[in-house]
Amino acid sequence: MILKTSRLTLRHWSVDDAECLYHFAKNPHIGPVAGWPPHQSKQDSLNIIKTIFCRDECYAVVMDDVPIGCAELLLHPDGNHWWGEGSAELGYWIAEEFQGNGYATEACETLIKRAFDDLDVKQIYATFKQDNISSKRVLEKLGFEYYSQLNNIDYSGRAFREIAMKLEK
Repeated sequence: MILKTSRLTLRHWSVDDAECLYHFAKNPHIGPVAGWPPHQSKQDSLNIIKTIFCRDECYAVVMDDVPIGCAELLLHPDGNHWWGEGSAELGYWIAEEFQGNGYATEACETLIKRAFDDLDVKQIYATFKQDNISSKRVLEKLGFEYYSQLNNIDYSGRAFREIAMKLEK
């Protein structure tokens, strides 16, 4: 599946993207804000492509043939199990040097349309760490509304407050 916007292409990840993914995902300002550790090697990135980014609705966000981020819909029962039947969870990140240009919003708008029009999704949830104001702004631009808060533990064992937002068809 290939999805297009006016500036971006959303396509499935390829093992050939490992070097580029590593370049962006090793940045300590990207992963930890989204809840995952910075990649430590190209092999680390390749493993993520093969095990995590291989899901049906996980897309490389591509500009000028370069993957600059990721956008994904986790369809129920994947994602947080408590979202329920007919739901999906939206996740996304954009490389630091490409942030602030509306790419996350643009990519996610395309996935939201796909979810509601093609995948029979009734509601979409998304979460962000309370301190991640940029992610909150993306979700607000997309029309998401506050749903709940929860305490969570990140990959390093540190506690954080997570905000859940919801968008209904």
